[in-house]
Amino acid sequence: MSVRNIGYSFKWFFLAALLAGNLMIGARIYSQESPSNDGESAYERIALFTKVLEQIREHYVDQDKTNYKELIYGALRGMLQSLDPHSQFLDPEMYTDMKDDTAGQFGGLGIVISIKDNILTIVAPMEDTPGFRAGLLSGDKIIEIDGKSTEGLALPEAVKKLRGLPGSKVSIKIMRPKNQEIKEVELVRAEINVPSVKDAKILEDGIGYIRVIQFNEPTAGDLQTSMDKLQGEGMKALILDLRNNPGGLLNSAIEVSQKFVPRGAMVVYTQGRNEDQKQIFRAKGRYHNLDFPMVILVNGGSASASEIVSGALQDHQRAILVGEKTFGKGSVQSVLPMDDGSAIRLTTAKYYTPSKRVIHEHGIEPDIVAPMNPDDWRKLMIKRSRPLNAQPEPGEEDLSNVVDIQLDRAIDVLKGVMIFKAEGKSDVRLSKGK
Repeated sequence: MSVRNIGYSFKWFFLAALLAGNLMIGARIYSQESPSNDGESAYERIALFTKVLEQIREHYVDQDKTNYKELIYGALRGMLQSLDPHSQFLDPEMYTDMKDDTAGQFGGLGIVISIKDNILTIVAPMEDTPGFRAGLLSGDKIIEIDGKSTEGLALPEAVKKLRGLPGSKVSIKIMRPKNQEIKEVELVRAEINVPSVKDAKILEDGIGYIRVIQFNEPTAGDLQTSMDKLQGEGMKALILDLRNNPGGLLNSAIEVSQKFVPRGAMVVYTQGRNEDQKQIFRAKGRYHNLDFPMVILVNGGSASASEIVSGALQDHQRAILVGEKTFGKGSVQSVLPMDDGSAIRLTTAKYYTPSKRVIHEHGIEPDIVAPMNPDDWRKLMIKRSRPLNAQPEPGEEDLSNVVDIQLDRAIDVLKGVMIFKAEGKSDVRLSKGK
């Protein structure tokens, strides 16, 4: 062994010993001064950790896997991952990559993923992206990436594996829960650049329609531009389509919500472990569109920021929700840097609607349930991407009979509301499922 390697090993031995010693001293002080919630002694558990660490160092068969740094980093990964799917230990390289995510261009598949029921799950594929064109659906379970199982794979690690240079390839194996079908697809990564607001138009009887695909910095401004256009064309009611919208920025969700509720109204709040960690977000802004009826379309691919907007407008009885129960993605992660360049990504709070409904793992229930098969939704998006009344090319699927039953239901609801409003019955209440 070289002098350099001996010095390196000694450094990590010294640091590990120092860490263990400090942990034990701190744990002993803590255990003496602070009553334990579960009757456990922190000092005893730290002592156990140190003993296991040394037993591994002494007896594990592959000595090259037993350096202190990797063992301690591995223990930290397991500890954070055992809490929930979104908490994670980030070694210095991963932490640097995370900070660099917003800089430059990267290739992706156009799918938003999360952990649901402890399995890597597609929240929603964005239209006109590699994932969408490959036929991936909301709710598909990713069981392998490039031939390696995703079992136990932390969410940020999965994202890192799926990203890469535009033009590079990645293979994923998915399981479709509805029919237990297992399918393997090879995708070519592309630069993902999807507009946040699309399809602003008047449908019929003065009913406007706007589809929001994701929540990013320009979303609120683009939405206002679309509404100004439709109001200039005589809009009397609005359908805001958030189906398969996987979310995005919290600020964007607040800016969109405040366009439809009075100034000062609560949009969402976060609640951590302690009451003093509660943070309330209220509507601000100058323009609040309160005078026309609204329907919001949601489904199982509506997540995060989409759920914040839907929950807020539903709680304030500003909009009627039509469609299916949303995904249920509403926890807050804080990134806490460590002295050695690593960091921990820790779930520190959850999102709640104004009426105190928790979003995470519960989702938002629609007022009017209108189921739609995910594959029918995919066909509908393909149909929309084709020129109006275009005949299918040879080999293309005939989609002429594909109907948007959820949109049709929303139109019927708004027609009914406008009739009530015309008769002077402005205070309209609809019960769930009615």
